[in-house]
Amino acid sequence: MARIRFGQVDNLNTMPVYYAFEEGLVSFEGELIKGAADKLKELFLAGQLEVSTISSIDYPGNINNCLILPNVSVNADGQIHSILLFSHLPVTELDRKVVNVSGFSGSSGALLKVLFDHYYHVEAKLCTMPPNLERMMAQGDGALLVGEEALRAYVQVKQEGLPYQVTDLGEVWKQFTGERMIYDLWVVRKDFAQDNPELVNSLCLAIQEAKQHFPANLPFILEKCRRRTGLSLEILEQYFQTINNDFAEDHRHALLTYYDYCYKSGLIDERVRLSVWGDENI
Repeated sequence: MARIRFGQVDNLNTMPVYYAFEEGLVSFEGELIKGAADKLKELFLAGQLEVSTISSIDYPGNINNCLILPNVSVNADGQIHSILLFSHLPVTELDRKVVNVSGFSGSSGALLKVLFDHYYHVEAKLCTMPPNLERMMAQGDGALLVGEEALRAYVQVKQEGLPYQVTDLGEVWKQFTGERMIYDLWVVRKDFAQDNPELVNSLCLAIQEAKQHFPANLPFILEKCRRRTGLSLEILEQYFQTINNDFAEDHRHALLTYYDYCYKSGLIDERVRLSVWGDENI
């Protein structure tokens, strides 16, 4: 009997989905396989995972091999607190300046390029380097940090009174487009879904059930994340209040808006049409 190898990216923003699976509150026919985003992407593309989380910027390049799972994503409607551009200068003055980008930035790195091109109208030199605020700022005029590193860096800037300007890219995207930003998607291999539709439907229901466990378990999740990251409960609670894990029609529209600007910036080769499991036209 077929089973699902389900890739679990080890990020805070997916905790509202995976916590119930980890704690045995919800089950499915298969196993969770934890890993970093790049590793899970590699396993998924090699056919060693049936389902996984991927950065939204990775979907267009693999559109022929996978389907988006319905009603689940990582997104925020404005501020997200974990995708931050730190800069010595106002962003509008970063033209021809060096901005160092974390190698783990994924869709956020593409978002920065889009905002530079179409909102700020600056042409900065984007360089990739390991996520370390002090080193990144010492070797450039700006630094893009994501995830836990961004949250920690923000606390550091506030506590030490560092003279950096801090820009939340989710907030700027909202100001620019009026849309929420979709950062991550859950995808299933197309061939597996076509051969095992009942199994995929069952997993989709399990994911929705897992999401419903999040509010009641928030205190336990916050404490688990505090032990893991060292961040305060206040910072973590504020962060989880910004994260949304749905994927409805307005989320789809927002994602297509993002892809449209990615296309205009030359980050993807073609305009994107979404293929979502359960849609009649796939």
